[in-house]
Amino acid sequence: MNNQHLAELYDNPLEWVQSRGMGALAERMGIEMTAFDKDHAVATMPAEGNTQPVGLIHGGAYVVLGESLGSMHANLLAGPGKLAVGVDINATHTRSVRSGSVTGTCTPIHVGRSLAVHEIVVTDDEGRRCSTIRITNAIIDQR
Repeated sequence: MNNQHLAELYDNPLEWVQSRGMGALAERMGIEMTAFDKDHAVATMPAEGNTQPVGLIHGGAYVVLGESLGSMHANLLAGPGKLAVGVDINATHTRSVRSGSVTGTCTPIHVGRSLAVHEIVVTDDEGRRCSTIRITNAIIDQR
């Protein structure tokens, strides 16, 4: 990453992540980043296309949303020359969603030199918590 890209990243992180993209899986699932700065990351995901056979959003879809948010945010906080890579993720699903969309809000719990831990709270269109996800990323030198 050259210095111009770093300046753009830190001047407008949301624009940077939107221009970079979140990867093919996130795009296929309809995940859209709506807020992204040093304090948090927020993205939405539609229920449609992300359901299990009985019509509920698949628990794995919540996890993809959470990992996408947590990993992107950890990479922002890791800084130049560093790369954040997921080493652990867990989720507790507490509400089912059949239609509309969900919103994931990611906040850092701990960011150190070698680890970043984030919590992602996924809510439905009425603001009710549907899933709580925690991801740990190792921060390594970029090669």
